[in-house]
Amino acid sequence: MNRLISIELQKIWKNRASRILTLTYFILLSFIALIASIKFDIGPFKFHLAEMGIFNFPFIWHFNTFIAAFLKFFLAIVIVSMMANEYSYGTLKQNLIDGLSKKEFILSKFLTVVVFAFCSTIFVFVMSLLLGLSFSSYNELDVILMDLDYLLAFFIKLTGFFSFCLFLGILVKRSAFALGFLLVWSILEGIIKGILVFRIFPNSNTGDYIMQFLPLEAMSNLIIEPFSRLSVIKSIGTQIGVENTKDYSVHYLSIFIVAVWTFLFVYFSYKLLKRRDL
Repeated sequence: MNRLISIELQKIWKNRASRILTLTYFILLSFIALIASIKFDIGPFKFHLAEMGIFNFPFIWHFNTFIAAFLKFFLAIVIVSMMANEYSYGTLKQNLIDGLSKKEFILSKFLTVVVFAFCSTIFVFVMSLLLGLSFSSYNELDVILMDLDYLLAFFIKLTGFFSFCLFLGILVKRSAFALGFLLVWSILEGIIKGILVFRIFPNSNTGDYIMQFLPLEAMSNLIIEPFSRLSVIKSIGTQIGVENTKDYSVHYLSIFIVAVWTFLFVYFSYKLLKRRDL
C-alpha cells in the first residue's frame, strides 16, 4: 500500500503544474486565517469578522470546513490531470507492463484521493484549533470538542468529490473535458432540483428528499452554510420577521449516501479500466 501511494505522489510532485496547484491549495487554505484581519471602521459602523464570533468554538469547526470545501477544485484539477497524464504520457500502459495490476492501479489512485482528503482535514483541524485558541471566547475543553463531526463530514465530502473526479478522469481521458463534464453535471443537478422543488413538489419536502440521493447534492448536504447561525444574522432575521428553522447538524444519512457514491465511483472506475483496451 505504501508503495502504491509513493508511486502516485512521485508522479504528482514531478509534474510542475500538479505541484504548483497542490501547493496553492494548501496556501489558500491557510489564508482562511486572514479573515480574522478583515475590519472596517466607517464612522459609527464597525465591522470586524473575528468579533462576530466566526472563530468561536465550536462554531469554527462548521465555518472553516464550509469555507475550506470551496477550495477543493484546485485538487480536483490535480486529480483529473493525474488521470489524463496517464493516458497522454503512456505511464498507465507502462505501469501495467511493469507488473502493476489494474486493480492495484485504481487502488493507488483512490489511496491518493484519501491521502489528499486526510491531509486537508488535518490541515483544517490544526488551523481551526490555533485560530479558535487565539480568538474564541470559549476555550473549555468540552466546548472545543463539540461539533468535531464537521471534520468527519469534510473528509467524507472531499473523498467523495475527488473519487468523482477520478471517475471522470478515467471516463473522459482528457482533463479539460472531464472538468467540463463536472460543470455540466453540476448544472444538471441544479436544473433537476429546480424542477422537483419548485415545479413538481412546490408544497412539500419531497423534492429535497429525492435530491439528497444525487452525488453533488449529497456532498453539499454534508456541511450546510454556517452564516445564518451567526447571532448578528439571527437578530436581523428576527427584526424582519424571518424565522430560521434550518438544521445545521451533520446527518449520518448524508455521510452514508456519499460513502455509497464513493464506492460506486471507484468500482466503475475499475470496471472502465478493466474493459478498456489500453
